[in-house]
Amino acid sequence: METDLPFSSRRSPVVCLHGCVASSQPLASSIGVDILKRGGNAADAAVAIAAALSVTEPFSTGPGGDAFCMFYNGKTGEIRGINGSGRSPKAQTLDFLEGLGYTAETPPSPSDALNVTVPGAPACWCDTLQLFGSHKLSLQEVLSGAAQLAEVGFPVAEVTAHHWAKLVAALRDAGKELSGDLLIDGHAPKCGQVFRNPTLAKTLKELGERGKPAFYQGRVAEAIVDIINQNGGVMTLDDLSSHESEVFTPISTDYKGVRLWEPPPNSQGLAALLLLNILENFPLRAAGHNSSDYIHVLVEAVRLAQIDALCYLGDPDHVTIPLETLLDKSYSHQQAQHISMDRTMEGVEPGLTAGCDTVYFCVIDSQGNACSFINSIYAGFGTGLVPKDCGFSLQNRGANFSLHRNHVNCVAGGKRPYHTIIPALLTDSATTSQKPRLLAALGVMGAFMQPQGHVQVLLNMLEFGMNPQQALDAPRVYVHYDRTTDQWSVNLEDGVRQEVAEELRRRGHKVSWPITGLWVWPCCLWPSAVSWPTYCCCFPWEKSPTSSRTAWPATSGTLVD
Repeated sequence: METDLPFSSRRSPVVCLHGCVASSQPLASSIGVDILKRGGNAADAAVAIAAALSVTEPFSTGPGGDAFCMFYNGKTGEIRGINGSGRSPKAQTLDFLEGLGYTAETPPSPSDALNVTVPGAPACWCDTLQLFGSHKLSLQEVLSGAAQLAEVGFPVAEVTAHHWAKLVAALRDAGKELSGDLLIDGHAPKCGQVFRNPTLAKTLKELGERGKPAFYQGRVAEAIVDIINQNGGVMTLDDLSSHESEVFTPISTDYKGVRLWEPPPNSQGLAALLLLNILENFPLRAAGHNSSDYIHVLVEAVRLAQIDALCYLGDPDHVTIPLETLLDKSYSHQQAQHISMDRTMEGVEPGLTAGCDTVYFCVIDSQGNACSFINSIYAGFGTGLVPKDCGFSLQNRGANFSLHRNHVNCVAGGKRPYHTIIPALLTDSATTSQKPRLLAALGVMGAFMQPQGHVQVLLNMLEFGMNPQQALDAPRVYVHYDRTTDQWSVNLEDGVRQEVAEELRRRGHKVSWPITGLWVWPCCLWPSAVSWPTYCCCFPWEKSPTSSRTAWPATSGTLVD
């Protein structure tokens, strides 16, 4: 696949002494670093970055979307997280949608106002500081860098300008016009143009001053409800004011001496753990990195894991999810028996399509705390609906609901949808008497690519001996189901050998090779929609024998030295 914006790069791991930030935007990373230098911890810096990215990448993220946070406490080894995903409006039931003529086969368009769920990100930001922050800096201080960036403006980067223009054009093709708050003279900003967003600056300042009530009640809440209702949605002020984040204990699995930690449902972190458990049954190292045997097994395991996730994963407040059974090693061994090395499996079908625009970032501070954080409005600009004088667009996360009445992820009032965004942490496999030792904070953008990306990065390091940057730069595989053709496709980035692609075709895979240009590193491989950089990771390095200080390598990172 070719693109009109070529992209190539070579990076070395960033190594520093007192903490590190990894995000997709240097301006946002710098704001996070500034928080660390002012005495804040990893959680403080993560919230500052989340807000800054809503300024620099408004088509991917912002206060109108959702967020998930995972935090590793460097002192105790405890890992907890915050589910910052919002719920559907209480009035938005399946009966209501069917009354409007929508069915499972003909759902609302992805950008329809009916797909706006309550934005959970602002509450997640506030709760992250309250639960995990240093309490040395106020919310107002943490958000001040982003507010100033929005007010003063910033020169738009080349790749950012490219996607901004593409997504504005896509909205117009769909018959929607983006608000002038997110444009310059009615157009997407060009590379190098200074973009200012004073209405978002106002929103961020109010959130800093008053906390959650500034967003979920009053001016902003009324503007959200107005724009949704004007476009046929049914969200109410009560839907917004009753929103709360949920604190969770992550789910995890062991793999050859390490433990991968993921958010529990309604997040698709389960899919990454199911995939890793299946792959544990195969000699991957002996197969060789990106060999035909390795990719074949990976693809088949992805199909099995994704099907389980799509069949069982929904809002745990509405459905019972058999997590213990699904994550049991005997179950994964049973699933692995379905994989033949000679031919692809038949009759494996998922039930959802996908969106893509998301930002992932992570921070490790000098105390050994780590914050793995992801923030998203789902598709580019979400629904494209921008509440008046607020400076952000509203997500379309409700597009992930099913309209099949008996499906675990069937739409219902006040329900959270199947959620693609997943921050991850990696530790050693400590016993119950020991605290787990942090090995990495990592994550990926790219909707349903995310579990596949987590596992490929992990295997690159554990099985094939790559350093963190090599693990992220290596050519990737993306397994995608196309509902229109009823086929699974295997997309191989440039760098995978041609003979491997040909052998996979012989085994029955539908292969797209080579995926080139902007679709290759550092973007998530997402051939059916626009996607966005990057893998971001922070890794605690070994302590120097002559120093008590710890060095932290990262990718896409900015250091505190």
